[in-house]
Amino acid sequence: MTIAGRVDRKTETWSSRFGFIMAAVGSSVGLGNIWRFTYTTGENGGGAFILAYLVCMVLAAFPLLCAEYAIGRRSGHSAVESVQALARASGKSELWGVVAWVGSLTAFFILTFYCVVSSWLMAYAPLAFSGVFSADAGPGALEASEARFDTVTSNIPLMLLCLAVFIAAAAFVVGRGVRRGIERASMILMPVFILILLVLLGFAAADGALGKAAAFLTSVRPQDFSFGMVLGALSQSFFATGVGAAVMITYGAYMKPGTDIPGSAAIVAGADTAVALIAALTVFSLVFAVGSAPDAGYSLFFVNLPIGLGAMPGGAIIGGAFFLLALFAALASSISLMEVAVSWLDERTGVTRWGAALGVGFTVFVTGAGYIFSRQYITFVDFVASSLMMPLGGFLVALFCGWVIERKMMQAELGPRFFRVWGVLVRWVIPIFVGLVLVLGALDRLQNRGWVQLPAALTGLLGPNVPAT
Repeated sequence: MTIAGRVDRKTETWSSRFGFIMAAVGSSVGLGNIWRFTYTTGENGGGAFILAYLVCMVLAAFPLLCAEYAIGRRSGHSAVESVQALARASGKSELWGVVAWVGSLTAFFILTFYCVVSSWLMAYAPLAFSGVFSADAGPGALEASEARFDTVTSNIPLMLLCLAVFIAAAAFVVGRGVRRGIERASMILMPVFILILLVLLGFAAADGALGKAAAFLTSVRPQDFSFGMVLGALSQSFFATGVGAAVMITYGAYMKPGTDIPGSAAIVAGADTAVALIAALTVFSLVFAVGSAPDAGYSLFFVNLPIGLGAMPGGAIIGGAFFLLALFAALASSISLMEVAVSWLDERTGVTRWGAALGVGFTVFVTGAGYIFSRQYITFVDFVASSLMMPLGGFLVALFCGWVIERKMMQAELGPRFFRVWGVLVRWVIPIFVGLVLVLGALDRLQNRGWVQLPAALTGLLGPNVPAT
């Protein structure tokens, strides 16, 4: 309810700490860990990327995850209003609301292409169960799988139908509210998700190239390190945890007083990392088993992986289960991304939660439909939202929590012992580290794509310019 430009604190909360953790894990352990983590790891050389990802998770993503939970719970509002409320309480300008606006826009852009990739999963699950992947074997398998991917994703009526069904499912869950919708769905989806993933890992260990996959994920080669690669690891750690996209500020607003924020954040970050590594081990075991390359980009999941699934005994059942697994994960994450906008609309505009969910869902559908007609834009939007806007959002959160709001607020939420270490990281380490990686990493990746030509002073640091293709 809005009163004289202010809003009342949210009254709905998670039913328990376990319910909150399931919802937060559901948000974090999503398609970003099953699809994006695997193909990004493959593109960046395996072990070096994993090492950089773990460092970024510990030094940046985890402390910022705690910060976002603390902002949300301290205020008890939507992300934008939470940041503005804490700025007001600290005697600072409400213009600091830009911290949450950047995150909210990032969440929306990610959701638009996320739902399109999820529609691919929805189309691929029945294909896998039908056993069609088994036909892809021997010479010409890669070309056949690429042709199938193009055929499926070029089927406009099918893709629009899948997109509409997926968005409708996410909007339905969000519309039902925090406890009856988001929390209840997460408590069902996450245990099923983890069970299927472990079963698939067992099949990969029995029939895949598990040793080769493990070697790829643990071999660290110095030549694989670059600012662009570290930016990829940083953005993936943010993408996986929801940091920098206002998601965890939104979820933090529903936390009950007394919930241990650092402990809960550690569980979420730990579960996220464990699932990402298990998923990567499973996927690369199947990919290497049929001699496919790991650096196929975002199509790795839909072109190279089906060849490995089709070659396994019982590949139809295993393949179908795998794509259903990814679909469950995608739904859980899409719910959290949609909640960012729905929470603000419900709070600030007076529309009902159901109305807000339908409105956001329709907007996402219209935008996502554009990607279906022009698939090449997904790569660009992913780069802008995940590799630029999300690290920028995390950088702004660090500045806001470390230098703008009163220290006693964060200390009260995080506890004095944890706050001492956290304060150093958020005030000094994270702004410098994230700012440096964001600027140099973005320039490195842009010139590697042939999109910009760097001056000689920078090519000595980032490498030579790459001719545009």
